[in-house]
Amino acid sequence: MMLRAFHTFIVAIATTLALAAPAGLFAQDIAAADHKGAVEEADARPVVALMGTIPIYWGEAAGFDELLSGGTPAHWAREVLERSVKLAPLDYLSQSSLAQYHYLLLAQPRGLSAEENVALDSWVRDGGKLVMFTDPMMTGESRFHVGDRRRPQDVALLSPILGHWGLELRYDTAQQDGLHMRQVADQPYPVNQAGELAEAEGGNRTCSLENEGLFARCNIGDGSALIVADAALLDLEGPHIGGETSLMRIIAQGLGILREDSGPEEEFQP
Repeated sequence: MMLRAFHTFIVAIATTLALAAPAGLFAQDIAAADHKGAVEEADARPVVALMGTIPIYWGEAAGFDELLSGGTPAHWAREVLERSVKLAPLDYLSQSSLAQYHYLLLAQPRGLSAEENVALDSWVRDGGKLVMFTDPMMTGESRFHVGDRRRPQDVALLSPILGHWGLELRYDTAQQDGLHMRQVADQPYPVNQAGELAEAEGGNRTCSLENEGLFARCNIGDGSALIVADAALLDLEGPHIGGETSLMRIIAQGLGILREDSGPEEEFQP
């Protein structure tokens, strides 16, 4: 997987540099590491696992060289999210990869394998809290052409897990075209060719639908999921009007994480 290969590559570089470094630098390195460890220990932000084809964590990098050079434009949402949470990127969902996390953000994920669907469902039922953006028609700009694996997934491919939770994702081709705002509580919320979440025929009634099916709140076993049927909020060229506030309200409500500077008026109530 791309992230696994990248992590291996970074570890190899770090090992090479450590072996080549003059011995006199080690004392400084140890002191710096101790300081960093103390800072990390004092960091009380909750950890949120992150996976998806929207490039929130790495930006739209063409490859490892561009990632290492730092020339990749950052996604605005990473900086906004990391004010309140620590992000931990994942490239595959399994029982072992999810076990260490209590919170998960899926941002227009690729189609999940059978193992991933089972692992995700089990993780949520065991008490995990999930926020998932699943868009039936992505409209955001990308530097990569259609069909390029580095491009955000254009069409959501999550029918099995949604159906298992009693939902289906619909798409109305006759809806208003172009970016526009919906009123979500007291906040403008950007959408573009949004989907509509609905109860699947004969499905389990585990979810409540809100704002004309733009959102579904699901109680699944001991856990929960907030599912959003549009991902224009996470367009790389954003944030759109109301984007930063809406994103943090979704995270606060969907994951049960409230920022220190938020009060009841900040809560996201679609």
